[in-house]
Amino acid sequence: MTRTSLTVLLAASLAASVGCSTKNYVKQETTPLINKTNELDDLTAKNTKDIKDVDARAQAGIKAVQDKAAAADEKAQAAGKQAGDAQTLADTATKRVDTLTNTVVNLDNYRPVAETSVHFGFNKDNLTKSAQEALDQLATDIPNTKGYIVTVEGGTDGVGPSDYNYDLSQRRANAVIQYLASKYNVPAHKIYLIGLGKDKPVDSNQTAEGRAKNRRVDVRLMTNTQADSNPAQPAAPAQSPTASTQNPPSSM
Repeated sequence: MTRTSLTVLLAASLAASVGCSTKNYVKQETTPLINKTNELDDLTAKNTKDIKDVDARAQAGIKAVQDKAAAADEKAQAAGKQAGDAQTLADTATKRVDTLTNTVVNLDNYRPVAETSVHFGFNKDNLTKSAQEALDQLATDIPNTKGYIVTVEGGTDGVGPSDYNYDLSQRRANAVIQYLASKYNVPAHKIYLIGLGKDKPVDSNQTAEGRAKNRRVDVRLMTNTQADSNPAQPAAPAQSPTASTQNPPSSM
């Protein structure tokens, strides 16, 4: 081997040795950095997931609180409405009592001339043929009665709530008033109208016969003219039948 060839061989061996050493060094230095980066990526992903979980739980908690607040508000509104309805019922009952009281006071100046009771079917407010005949009989005395008024008291049996029965008794009384006004020209200011509901039964509500008797309207023709004396000053009606000009429904 020549000196030149030996020199080339030694140079090649040295270059290969230096290259391997450099690669190993780079690998040793970069591997920990790559591992650390991977750990940081995993930690970042975990933190991101935890943040999303916390946010989801927070949103769920906020929604639950909002739902509870809305439910509480609805309950408060419902309670307020119930209180308002109760006050309305109380005011209506007070007005009804005042009307009845005023009527009774005014009627002290009157004496009955004729009276009748007309009856109705269950939950009905239309006049039957027999009811019309009874009103016709009473109305024959109206032309001959001076200083007269007509009291009309509607009643019901004890079935159903009080408010509904007050309304039903009023409709029954209105049916009587409409009949007298249309057929016998009885003016509205001559009529006292009272819807008593089930407050003034004439018989027991425990039997069918008793309930039938309570489904009625009592009608009285009264006068303030006394025998051998001048007529007393007429008392103003406690309540004008505003519905007397309307046709009542045939049934309910």
